[in-house]
Amino acid sequence: MDHSASVRCWRCDDAHPAALFCPRCQAIQQLPPQVDYFTVMGFPRTPVVDEAALTARYYELSRRLHPDLYQTGTTEEKEASLQNTALLNRAYRTLRDLVQRGQYWLELQGEQIGRENNRVPPALAALVFEVQEKLAEARENRTTADAELAAIRAEVHAQFEQSRTTLANNLTQWSDGNDTPALLQQLKSCLSEVAYLRTLLRDVDKENEASWNG
Repeated sequence: MDHSASVRCWRCDDAHPAALFCPRCQAIQQLPPQVDYFTVMGFPRTPVVDEAALTARYYELSRRLHPDLYQTGTTEEKEASLQNTALLNRAYRTLRDLVQRGQYWLELQGEQIGRENNRVPPALAALVFEVQEKLAEARENRTTADAELAAIRAEVHAQFEQSRTTLANNLTQWSDGNDTPALLQQLKSCLSEVAYLRTLLRDVDKENEASWNG
């Protein structure tokens, strides 16, 4: 569904852009399943959001959608309350997280990372090789494992934060009105790197846990 498409209110028959509540009579609405998360939250369709405003809107809408308010309502209202509450929760979880928001924005462009997540991004090849070597050394020498693993994690986390910054800058360019194949490719690369670095951090944490338990 086009996020700008009009729908009709079941109560007053007013035609309006898709929204959780009818702007004319304020009746709760049943949204089409294809509606995008920005529309659900009542935000402009742009990948940069004000997180404080997003959270405030989430709590405001959660209160207005709460099923307890519609216990004596019509069937339409009860169903809309349950469906929209679930949709609101998904939208908020996705948009409040930079990486999930980036992945969602990529999906809105008709693209996805897919199986590229399982491959080492070229920009990280040297780091991954270094980390694997250091993890092997830590397994061989448990007396120095704690210090080694702490250093490895710090290095991977620093790269993770750098990739997040690159991702944030990429999304800002989309919000500035840029829309180029190069920007799209950079977005895919950023998301692949962040996803792989998250996996690498989990691997280091597992090794650290094994070191403590051993």
